[in-house]
Amino acid sequence: MDIREIQNLIKFVAKSGATEVKLEMDDFKITIKTTAEGTESTTTYVQQMPMQAAPQVAAPQVVATPAAASSAAPAADDNSKYVTVKSPIIGTFYRKPAPDKPMFVEVGSTINKGDVLCVIEAMKLFNEIESEIAGKIVKVLVDDSSPVEFDQPLFLVDPS
Repeated sequence: MDIREIQNLIKFVAKSGATEVKLEMDDFKITIKTTAEGTESTTTYVQQMPMQAAPQVAAPQVVATPAAASSAAPAADDNSKYVTVKSPIIGTFYRKPAPDKPMFVEVGSTINKGDVLCVIEAMKLFNEIESEIAGKIVKVLVDDSSPVEFDQPLFLVDPS
């Protein structure tokens, strides 16, 4: 909704005689209140509604689960033998401990249980994400410095 539409809405509410109108959409909320005479109006709007944050986990651990078979049949067959490593928290995904350091893991890297796969920054805290399985990294599913959601797949691991 742009400013012109908001102004037209204010004029419409003022002419209609209503004293208060509330409009709530996915990403904003508008409340229009008019005086009894209908001469003045005030508008309050918030362009983005606050999102609820996930609870912070003291010691985040990666939960390894079999890859979801909800994709197309050929892709499901290819990924069914792999284990998906998912994000335990919301934050920013980093493949390196620092910009001048090497990446924790690459495609083809052999990992053991407890190896650090990446870090996720949440509220200025860098949380090391450790592997709960041993295997080989088949695919990295997230770009470096990208935001990630809770339970978003990060890596595909071949446990054999």
